[in-house]
Amino acid sequence: LCCECGVPISPNPANICVACLRSKVDISQGIPKQVCVSFCKQCQRYFQPPGTWIQCALESRELLALCLKKIKAPLSKVRLVDAGFVWTEPHSKRLKVKLTIQKEVMNGAILQQVFVVDYVVQPQMCGDCHRVEAKDFWKAVVQVRQKTLHKKTFYYLEQLILKYGMHQNTLRIKEIHDGLDFYYSSKQHAQKMVEFLQCTVPCRHKASQRLISQDIHSNTYNYKSTFSVEIVPICKDNVVCLSPRLAQSLGNMNQICVCIRVTSAIHLIDPNTLQVADIDGSTFWSNPFNSLCHPKQLEEFIVMECSIVRDLKRNAGAGMISKKHTLGEVWVQKTSEMNTDKQYFCRTHLGHLLNPGDLVLGFDLANCNLNDEYVNKMNSDRVPDVVLIKKSYDRTKRQRRRNWKLKELARDRENMDTDDERQYQDFLEDLEDDEAIRKNVNIYRDSAIPVESDTDDEGAPRISLAEMLEDLHISQDATGEEGES
Repeated sequence: LCCECGVPISPNPANICVACLRSKVDISQGIPKQVCVSFCKQCQRYFQPPGTWIQCALESRELLALCLKKIKAPLSKVRLVDAGFVWTEPHSKRLKVKLTIQKEVMNGAILQQVFVVDYVVQPQMCGDCHRVEAKDFWKAVVQVRQKTLHKKTFYYLEQLILKYGMHQNTLRIKEIHDGLDFYYSSKQHAQKMVEFLQCTVPCRHKASQRLISQDIHSNTYNYKSTFSVEIVPICKDNVVCLSPRLAQSLGNMNQICVCIRVTSAIHLIDPNTLQVADIDGSTFWSNPFNSLCHPKQLEEFIVMECSIVRDLKRNAGAGMISKKHTLGEVWVQKTSEMNTDKQYFCRTHLGHLLNPGDLVLGFDLANCNLNDEYVNKMNSDRVPDVVLIKKSYDRTKRQRRRNWKLKELARDRENMDTDDERQYQDFLEDLEDDEAIRKNVNIYRDSAIPVESDTDDEGAPRISLAEMLEDLHISQDATGEEGES
């Protein structure tokens, strides 16, 4: 019989029934029934003392482990048999954990008890989200610079960053007159960006760091890192003069060449022989060369005569010849000198595009002051009078018929130049002209402009509908599933 209430029981060391034993002894005493858990709304992470934030799904093993660690000290005095979640409304800010514990009481009797611990989810912003919200708090910055007057390379780089999502970890992007600054909360993200830039554009970089604070007791240091990335100062459509040594190593090219595009290397073409060469960043910095003229010095010429050069004698050791261009010999006249009879003769790589009467943009090397060390040492017979760059089309007509658009990075702009819009239009025209650059860029269809034929009346190149992407905006409906745009 139970010594308390006289109910017949099976013998146990305490000689007391379970009901009386529970009324006399509470083995869950000392274990808190309500505990607070910190949760960051921005990044959906829970705080795990002393200083880590972990991602946990509701009713997951990770979240259960975090909840049990909050009451680890009181639980060490009893034996934990089972633990599991009791379902609560996801928006209730409450987590309920059902615990089953055992403990030895009164002469060796083992008592088992089931109870529920309530966890209150309190909102608290984590340190990383604090830095993102502050916008000015950064651990690393990547400063991308290019010492040129034209921003074509930056517009191309912007599209690559958007395509591969390299802007997602940035705290802030700041645009200044000769480049971009990318701010990051960790040094690893900045290093990843520098590696991406080295793969996509020819450049070189330097790294430096500044000590912000240090703890002599724990031997921890807090640094701010700066990565300075310098892109080669050559843009598409620049006329360059190579050093004799570099021109010889590229297959005995002529020293004066035209840059047809800048991707992960500088792509050059010799307008006299159609010979092409690619120069990577390391080759450029070991044999640097400058642009002879900037885009504002481009002059408009009219083609008087044009003939295709069929059989070209090639020198020994010559390199690759471009298959996309045709060598032509042309007589041109400046549109500003139409009242005179002064004409210029030159060879060009645009033989497949030019017909008598066409307008073409080029550099007049005969009448400009070239302050370049390699040009000054060249024989004057080797320097052409005119270097033609590209065929000229009616810009307003091209803009009106353009039925596509590009996305842009969200960035802080300072000292906006009125010349930027003209340079951006130049970049859009380059995309239409050059298929090789277009492959690396996401082009979106502009539904506001009706679709027309792929070429206009002038024959200006246009981007085909097959190369455009639909600009989708995926939203979520009330059920949490993907809905219609």
